[in-house]
This record gives sequence, structure tokens and C-alpha cells, in this order.
Amino acid sequence: MNEILISANNVSKKFCRDLRTSLRYGIRDLLVSYTGMANRAGAVLREREFWAVQDVSFKVRRGECLGLIGHNGSGKSTLLKMLNGILRPDKGRIEMRGRVGALIELGAGFNPVLTGRENIFNNGALLGMSRSDVRSKIEEIVEFSELDEFIDSPVSFYSSGMRMRLGFSIAVHSDPDILLLDEVLAVGDLGFALKCYNKMDELQQKTAMVFVSHSMPKIARMATGIVVMKEGRSINPSFDVSEGISQYYDAQNFTPGQRYESGVAELIGIALRSGERSSQAGKIFALSEEETLKIDLTIKLHRPVQNPKLWLVFLDREQRGFAEVGNFDKFHSGPLSQGLFSCSIELERLSLNPGLYSITLGLHEEAVSGRHQLLRIQSAVYFKMNGDKQGWVPIQLPTRWQFP
Repeated sequence: MNEILISANNVSKKFCRDLRTSLRYGIRDLLVSYTGMANRAGAVLREREFWAVQDVSFKVRRGECLGLIGHNGSGKSTLLKMLNGILRPDKGRIEMRGRVGALIELGAGFNPVLTGRENIFNNGALLGMSRSDVRSKIEEIVEFSELDEFIDSPVSFYSSGMRMRLGFSIAVHSDPDILLLDEVLAVGDLGFALKCYNKMDELQQKTAMVFVSHSMPKIARMATGIVVMKEGRSINPSFDVSEGISQYYDAQNFTPGQRYESGVAELIGIALRSGERSSQAGKIFALSEEETLKIDLTIKLHRPVQNPKLWLVFLDREQRGFAEVGNFDKFHSGPLSQGLFSCSIELERLSLNPGLYSITLGLHEEAVSGRHQLLRIQSAVYFKMNGDKQGWVPIQLPTRWQFP
């Protein structure tokens, strides 16, 4: 189980911003390699070149899953392609021990003229499977991909989701020692995505995985270690999952999102309080789960509102709503007068994972003709939960355990 299957040591890769210059450098480097001379150009940047990946090191053992995260352009895909042998590093060394299964680009290696069945044999061969191996696994591959009716049709007729199903099924049934997966699993319906993750859970015990994703809940669920990429470099030397996820979110710019104001209602202010502490402009308010959170709202109404309904939705770091509070039953039934209106909402305890959250607020008016939206502001305010408990989902329900 402690066998190291993936080893990357100070791996670097550079590209050129100009195509013509890149071709000139490529021809020069090719001639140098053919003459057997040492190519010192790989270690330094030449004119118009930049480092896409620089000095990245890590090891992945059998039974481990390395999460590879970072914002677009940080070097994740370039690093994954070097691990798969599609690109060669300009500096450093990569060692891969065992059979590699990779799903990096949808339909990569598929011949559109051939049928799905014929492509299974071709892709299986690329993954190191013999024809007898493919024959023994082909029924499992087809069944897992759920393409029984289309397996003898040309792949050119397949949708991107169908190609993803087939490519993933081939990769995971090739008995890989190493599995490289990009965010392509996001393509397709929910049922098949869950099926893929269940299969990955099964394979994780006997393989070494590298998983690229922008979904931090999926990373938190699967990864045993994390590499956070920023401008081509790894910025978390500890490889700690919780710390890496926090670094990923800290690198984002969090600002209020889409704002809708009908002209009837206008948000004047929103502030957070806990005890004697209050939120300050330009700073994210932080609290622990033992503290009480108070939300103060000030809204300006440009006309009376007869039957107002005010609501707040709590969003996780993926901007997905997970909890809601509203005044649907407890708000006074009479109209609100024109002018400034203030209210305070108190939440006694937030049993949330550590991390960053936001609050979306809205105000609508119930009328005989229907519901009229007066105000809606996406992620109007952010707050941070401190702590060390990191679960798969944002909310940790308070419980009492009893054992016989």
C-alpha cells in the first residue's frame, strides 16, 4: 500500500507566446536533440517564453488520491498532460510505475468512423490491454457505459456525453495502477456521475489517482492530499486537504453578485454582528460555531408595500444554496410604510464547516395578481466560519449520541 506509483520532482514546462518564435525554437531544439548535445535551453526562458508549470514536486502512493486544483490558467491541465506523457517536461523528472488509465479529453483517441465496440479495442490497446483482456472485459465496459443499443454504431453519431461514458468505462476497466482524471466527469447526467464516483471509490484502494476538479466538495470527498496551483507553481507545500481548499478560495475575488432592484425597494445597508463585534467595510466577518450571528438590514421603500416577504438564502463556496430563513409566518401582516425600514435576524448557532459563505437576500410582495419581486441581491455579504471540522457537506447537524 505504501508503494510510490507517481513521482514528480521539480517538474517544469514552458511555452512560447508567439507561434513563429515557437516553431523556430522547436526546430532548433529538435536539431540539438538529434546531435546528442546537451540542451541547456530547457532550463532557462528565452524571448517570448513563459513557465506554464514550474518546479512542482509530489509523490502519490497506491491507495492515495491527489487533488489538483487551481484557477483557470494555473497549470493544472499542463501538469496532467505531462503525467500522461502527452507533453514532455522541460525540467525535472516524472516517474510513473504501472499501467496508466487516463481520461483527460472527451473522446481522445476515438476514431469517429469506427463503431463504439471497435474503439474499445483500439483504446484498450493504447492503455496496454491485450485483445484477450479486452474480450474478457468488453461486456462489463459496455454495461457500465450504458451504451448497449449504440455500441455497434459509429462514434461520430455519439454525443459528447456518450463519448465520455465510453471513454471513462474503458479507462476504469483496464485495471490501471494509475488513474488520471480531469473535470470531464462533470459532463453527463447526475445518475451516471454518481456511478462514476462510486467506481472511483472502488478503484482508489488499489490505484494511485490524480484528480483535477474545480468542485471543492468532490475534492474534499476523494483527495488524500492536494496540490494547489497558482501561476504554474504549487503554493501548499504541506499537501493538506483543508488547508489547500482554503488557499483555493482565498485566491478568489469575492464581490456582491447580480443585483436586482425594481425601483420600489433599495438596499441601504447589510451588516453582521456577533457579541460586541461588527463587520467592517472591505473585510470579511469571521466567527466560530459557538457564536451567535446577527444580520442587520436597512431597506428603503419608495412606496408602501402591502404584504412584504423577506428572505435570506445561505450559499456555500460553490454558490449553492443550502439553508434559508424567511419571515413568511412571523412577519407582521400589515403593510410597510414608505421610507426606511430596518430589521435584525438572529441565528443562535451555525454548525457549519470552516470556510467562506455568503448570504443572498430578497424581498417580494404577495398580491392577488401573484408574487412581485422587489429586491434581490446575490451574495450581498460574505462571512467566514473558523474551526477545524471539515465535513463533506456544509452543515453539521447538532446531535446527541447514545450507545448501549
